[in-house]
Amino acid sequence: MRTRIRVGLAGLVPVFLPTLSHAAEIDGSLMSAWWGIPFAGLLLSIAFCPLFTPAFWHHHFGKVSLAWSLAFLLPCAVTFGSAAAVGTAVHALIAEYIPFIILVTSLFVVAGGISLRGNLHGTPELNTGLLALGTVLASIMGTTGASMLLIRPLIRANDNRKHAVHIVVFFIFLVSNAGGSLTPLGDPPLFLGFLKGVDFFWTMKNIFPETLFLCAALLAIFYLLDRHYYHNKEEALPPVLDPTPDSPLRFNGKMNFILLAAIVGLVLMSGLWHPGIGFTVLGTEVELQNLVRDTLLVAVIFISLWITPKEARKDNEFSWGPIQEVGKLFAGIFITIIPVIAMLRAGESGAFAPVVQAVTDGSGQPINAMYFWATGLLSSFLDNAPTYLVFFNTAGGDPAVLMTTLASTLAAISCGAVFMGANSYIGNAPNMMVKAIAEERGIRMPSFFGYMAWSGAVLVPLFIAMTFLFFS
Repeated sequence: MRTRIRVGLAGLVPVFLPTLSHAAEIDGSLMSAWWGIPFAGLLLSIAFCPLFTPAFWHHHFGKVSLAWSLAFLLPCAVTFGSAAAVGTAVHALIAEYIPFIILVTSLFVVAGGISLRGNLHGTPELNTGLLALGTVLASIMGTTGASMLLIRPLIRANDNRKHAVHIVVFFIFLVSNAGGSLTPLGDPPLFLGFLKGVDFFWTMKNIFPETLFLCAALLAIFYLLDRHYYHNKEEALPPVLDPTPDSPLRFNGKMNFILLAAIVGLVLMSGLWHPGIGFTVLGTEVELQNLVRDTLLVAVIFISLWITPKEARKDNEFSWGPIQEVGKLFAGIFITIIPVIAMLRAGESGAFAPVVQAVTDGSGQPINAMYFWATGLLSSFLDNAPTYLVFFNTAGGDPAVLMTTLASTLAAISCGAVFMGANSYIGNAPNMMVKAIAEERGIRMPSFFGYMAWSGAVLVPLFIAMTFLFFS
């Protein structure tokens, strides 16, 4: 029997706000596709505002995110009642957004405290090697941790070159996305699957061939492209103009490696330790293991800020700007995505019934290729973690069945969620952080649609090939 403990606000809620003590859920079958407008509006704002009104966006992106959130919440309160509006918002923030942003921030701060001093010469061979290293590390320390650890050294190694955009784009493809596919620590969707009962090493055993194919192909394409720029485009600036001349490498802030191990341990703990104690806040249950994990992750953040030498963060040009942008925009995404997820969960009774019907054949059997593309396309623009859960549940939601009888279907869902998060800047949180860091270092990154032109030209053909090789 699960133990229920209510403390603080949770204990006062039933007294003062009885209608919210068990927050109502929104019935997606009662919603039309128009409820997706705030989410679409936020996406379009992210796409167009930096391009056409960069000064406005730089100063007010948080307010834009809030405005679109209210564009959903206020009509929701009028239509479904304040209990439903507040309850769903609280659930999105407490159960999903806060754990998400705490984990991302901890990896951002700790990895940002590890400075790789010195500099290497950004040759095609070195760049390909760094991308391969980051791809491997992504499944060990998460796509966010690996991205924050290696993006600055990679940019610094190539700051004497005229063409660097392609280097950062492929870094997002590999380190910020595809590399995180082999363990639950690598990417949030797989961690959610782990919490649902999927074995820790299931993904490594079942989608290693798909991961090897995609990562090897991307590294080969990158090497040929980088070699073309390096040898044929008068790439290098004169030595006197090199901002960071080559010098021996050494680490500063090495204690943060211990903190990275602590983050990995805390994530594992929350998946393996189930004391059966829960706290309820406005109808949203917060389990003890998750509360302990998030509290200790916050402690890790402060410890890192305390013990890291100032020189290490100065060398990394560490600033809070990237994580502030991710935090504010993803808060809006987690709120405005609520009706979209509700309509998807309604299955054939919802406005997105064609999506559900598309992944099942006439006999009710899953179509793996469609699961791969449906999960992937939605993960390109929705947050890939809840998208994974939607299709995990669409396929039955039983981890024992999905790991055995329907293993190929779960593989398709996992690959779609992780790999196609690279299709746009908002498909996975590290994408925008890497973009922001690159722009802070003077690299003119592609616009929202400019980046999608890169992913369409490079990734989509590989995904088509994977469909025939692995999911047909």
